[in-house]
Formats: sequence, C-alpha cells, structure tokens
Amino acid sequence: MAFDHRGVQLRDEVLATVADLGHDLVDLGTDTATVRIDYPDKAREIGEAIKSGDAERGILVCGSGVGAAIAACKIAGIRAAICHDVYSAHQGVEHDDMNVLVLGGRIIGPALAMELVRVFVAARFTGEERHVRRLAKVKALETRYR
Repeated sequence: MAFDHRGVQLRDEVLATVADLGHDLVDLGTDTATVRIDYPDKAREIGEAIKSGDAERGILVCGSGVGAAIAACKIAGIRAAICHDVYSAHQGVEHDDMNVLVLGGRIIGPALAMELVRVFVAARFTGEERHVRRLAKVKALETRYR
C-alpha cells in the first residue's frame, strides 16, 4: 500500500481492512499529510514491490487517483485503474488482471474505500480464454511501445 499526502486520510482504513482480511502488509507510506509526497514516487515504489515479488498486488491512494493511475501504468507489467465503484474493483481483476487498485482520497470516503479494498483483494483473474486473449494484446501493446 502506498499513499501520497492527499491520499493519507484513507490510510488507517485501507491498512486495517487488508490486515483484517489476513494479508501481510507492505506499507510504503506516507503517514502524514504535512509533507508533500509526489504520487509518481509512490507509483514507482508500488510497481517495484510488485515486480520484485515483495507484493502480489497494490493499493495506491492519492488525491483524485488520476495521476497515480497514469504513473503506475507507465511501469511494464503494472495494470492500475481508478475504481470508485464496487463492480470495477472486482471486475478489473477478474477480466483484466488488474494488479493495482487506485483510489482518490479526496473523492471517496472511508466506508466505500474499505468495501473497494475488500472486493479487490478477494477477486481473482478468471483465466477465461477471452480475457487471456485480451490481456495478451495489452501486453503486446506494452512491448511494442516500450
């Protein structure tokens, strides 16, 4: 999990939800809103944690979610998306093998954030042929335009 200074207001709820679900936490900070933290740095840290195997998936929280999602998707193998509704939070994993949930700390409140985290963590990629085929096309785009 990683938070910039605008996403830190959801920190306690996100960390507690993941811990309550029985998962080990990789806390990449920050824990304060008083020091400005640039979201691309947090996106890089979460991408590196996933690529190194230190984390299976990530949750990235900034002010709106937009900048963090853009930055995270620049890292090969990272499939990040802003999800402010329950359907997208699980469908993104099930169909698109999304590995980073991005939340806007200034957009949603703690109750919704906790529900989005629960469904994201519980979701699994279906592995259905149509989803595998589409994911292969996404990976081909990533490779071609690297």
